[in-house]
Amino acid sequence: MCVAVPGEILEVREDGTAEVDFGGVRRTVSTALLPDLVAGDFVIVHAGFALHRVDPGEARETRELFRQILEEDEPS
Repeated sequence: MCVAVPGEILEVREDGTAEVDFGGVRRTVSTALLPDLVAGDFVIVHAGFALHRVDPGEARETRELFRQILEEDEPS
């Protein structure tokens, strides 16, 4: 099973990559499939490629849900 966590584009580079933040974890991903991305966009990434642009409100809501789930899963 694969869980898609939206990441926020922090920087788009001229080499066809972007720096993406996944709630504090930063990764460099390929923008070859979505070449018109800009900083502030939210994307779904799989296997190192940005595959799908996500509505910012939906992305923030999803990230908040994941944060709540992880918080509840922590031992007391």
